[in-house]
Amino acid sequence: MKKIAWAITGAGHFLQECAELLTNLPNADVFLSKAAEEVLKMYRLEEKVLQSARAVIRDSMASAPIVGRFSRGTYNVLVVAPATSNSVAKFVYGIADSLVSNLFSQAGKSRVPIIVLPTDVKEEVDSRGPKGDLVKVYPRNIDLENIERLSKFSGVTVVRSVEELKKCLNIYL
Repeated sequence: MKKIAWAITGAGHFLQECAELLTNLPNADVFLSKAAEEVLKMYRLEEKVLQSARAVIRDSMASAPIVGRFSRGTYNVLVVAPATSNSVAKFVYGIADSLVSNLFSQAGKSRVPIIVLPTDVKEEVDSRGPKGDLVKVYPRNIDLENIERLSKFSGVTVVRSVEELKKCLNIYL
């Protein structure tokens, strides 16, 4: 059975929902950016995510040789959820200088489908902070423009809600 590669970036928005989705996926390897590790601890979700993953891969090497798994056909989809505006910008401009941006690059080069759930999905976002408090976030125009650019990439599906993510994931389960 092929597996799902699920990358988490340093976003808190949608993090709880993504952690819940991961608990129901028996075939997901989880890739954590350095910021993701920090945010998972802040939101007290580290244990939940680590226990639900088949394997956990951390951002520990500059060259990220683990991404070669895409060219070997190990994964049938890459999910980046939640994705920060920083990660989305790197994807759009072809920057591959971290584990997650290298995953995105190699999955694209290997023609592995990619699903991205960006955090900055509209002009005003209500987000829950680590202590459950509601925070208003106002994404910049460049962040919204980058999401639109990314949505035009071949092989990339940009979803704007957890419900859309669930629907897209059903294809790969």
